[in-house]
Order: sequence, then structure tokens, then C-alpha cells
Amino acid sequence: MLKRPNVLIMVDSFDMGGAEGQTVLLARLLLESGRYGVHLACLRREGVLLKEAEQLGLGEIPEFRLTSFYDRNMLIQLRRLISYLREQQIDVVHPQSFYTNVFCILGATLARVPVRIAFRGDTGGWRSAVQDSVERWSYRFAHAVHANSEAVREFLIRDGVPARKVFTVHNGLDMSRVAIPAGTRREDVLLSLGLPLEAGSLVTIVANMRHEIKNHRMFLNAAHLVHTEVPEAKFVLAGEGELTEPLKTFSRQLGLGSSAYFIGRCEKVAELLFVSDVCVLSSRAEGFSNSILEYMAAGRPIVATDVGGIREAISHGDSGYLVSSGDHVTMAKHIINLLKDPLHARTLGERCFQIVQERFSDQAQLRNTQALYDRLLPGA
Repeated sequence: MLKRPNVLIMVDSFDMGGAEGQTVLLARLLLESGRYGVHLACLRREGVLLKEAEQLGLGEIPEFRLTSFYDRNMLIQLRRLISYLREQQIDVVHPQSFYTNVFCILGATLARVPVRIAFRGDTGGWRSAVQDSVERWSYRFAHAVHANSEAVREFLIRDGVPARKVFTVHNGLDMSRVAIPAGTRREDVLLSLGLPLEAGSLVTIVANMRHEIKNHRMFLNAAHLVHTEVPEAKFVLAGEGELTEPLKTFSRQLGLGSSAYFIGRCEKVAELLFVSDVCVLSSRAEGFSNSILEYMAAGRPIVATDVGGIREAISHGDSGYLVSSGDHVTMAKHIINLLKDPLHARTLGERCFQIVQERFSDQAQLRNTQALYDRLLPGA
């Protein structure tokens, strides 16, 4: 009987975020496939998703806490990682972020792990020039670079990564995460989310407030125009981070007042999307947005900036609307049209649901990941 390949997936932490959620999902999918021995590791063993990761039953999740790439602790943690990779007889390493790319790919190279797959989930704008240079260096030691969209793949090739080395595997979504029990009442959900029962149409954005790249100000500028045309509309911003207070101040300056609701980190995303009438993404840059997949799976009409791999999921006019980054006027126009034409909005939402089922389900992600592993594993 052939030995199952041992796969190590490594992530920074288990905070609530796209990369972290995708990591836990991928580990579960690989485990359930029965084809692999699955291992999880991290740089910081903390975050709200840690409990979900531990419930997978993979044993202790080792932590390799870094303080810098350039200090003595880096060498200590690197030696620990090399020992771990050899002891567990890891055949494939598949880190999920910038820091884990650099750390894990280097350690796996020194440990002579047969298959090393780096990951890229954005088209730039998140890191410094030095960090980008260090990550490109790490790609040299990887057998493949996993891009989560064609847009990211094209970006990497333009950046000098050999095309033969870059493979696209889109993010996937467990559809059950946004499923709502039959008979759920809008009023009950509004109460559970702390939103007013008299709320009219809800326009929602789900995005962390840690980085200006999410461009919540564009969303709020659009909300201001929508509010003028559709006064009963309310605007929900779900996400947490250090930009929250500045954004609240900006919202008040626009005169949105009680029409804008900052609800912080939302653990009831399915419920929030259930009561939302239009969902928005205003990012300046993306790889392949997990929020977009959740919007689509919930059957919501979408207005999003045309950045990164968004166009690979949303077809303008057919399953949503795409606008140029920063063009809050056009964004507002599409939101207003959707709020005033609920039948059209529903049609777009139904098309979104169909697309995510066919192309971006968790099972599609598993099939494509397994195909990548099979291509790279010796003798597969």
C-alpha cells in the first residue's frame, strides 16, 4: 500500500480573515479526502479560528513565533521547523501568506521537502518594496507558486516569476457557511445584529478595517450619494481594525449619522447577508475576495471595484456591477438602481448563486488543489 503524502499547511495566525479562513477550509477538505496526512502549523497560535482548527483533530498545532527574519530567534525557529519537517516526514509544504512563504519555503528547502508550494493572494499594495523583494527570493526555492486568481498569476509573471511555475487555484467556499434555516424572519435577524427593526434597504460591506487598501471611504462616499436619493437606505460596515474610529468620524462628517452602522467583527455573516439588499466591495486591490464569494453564495446582488480577480467571479451587468477603483459616483448609481429595482437585483443574486456553486465551491477548490499536488509529487 502506497504511503499517503504528508502535507503541511502553514499560516500566520488564526485571526478572522480571508487567508486564515481559507487555511482552515483547505485543511478540512484535504483531511476529508482521505488522500493525505494533514498537518497545520502557524507563526502565532491565537485567533478566533483556532478552536475551529483544533476541532479538525490534527493533533497539536505547532507554533513558530518569529520576531524578525534577521535575528537569532529566526535561526532558532528555523532549526525547529527543519526538525519538525523531518520528524513528520512532510512531502508537501503549502504556506498561505508572505511571512510563512519566506519562513516555510526556506525551512523546507533546507529539510529537502520534495514539494514546496508558495502562495500569493494579491496583486500588490500590501507590502514594502523590501518585503516584495524578499518574497520573490523565496519563490526561487519553491517548485510552484499558487495564485488564487488569474489576475494574481498574470501579476506574478509580469513580476518575473516563470510562467511554468505559477498555477491558479481559486479560493473556495463552504456553501453551508452562509445558509439560513427556512422560516428565518428578517425581524429576528435584525434584532440579533443590533440593527433597527425599521431599517429600510440595507447596503452592506464586509471587510476588515486594518488597511486603507479596503477603501471604506469610497463606500461611505457612495453611501452619502445613495442616502440622498434613497433616504430610507441604511449602510452596514462589518469588520474590525484600527481604522474604525477614523471611519466613524468620516461618516459623521458626511452627514450619514444614524444611517451608518459599524457593527465590528461579525460572527453572523450568514444572517447579515440574509437581511442585506445590496453587497459592496470597494477595495483598491484584491487577489480573489472571500467576501465576494460569500455575497454570491448568499444570492446577493453585488457592486464591486474592478480590481484583482473580481472580474473572474463577477460579470458586469450579468451577475453584478464593476466600477473603477475610487469611482464612488458610479458605485452609488448602481446601488441606487438595484435598490429601486428589486426584481433585477434578485435576478443578479440568483445568477451569483449559480456561478459560485458551479465554479467556486469548496469541492472545486479541493479538486484543483489535488490536481496541483498530483502534478508535483514524485510518482503521483
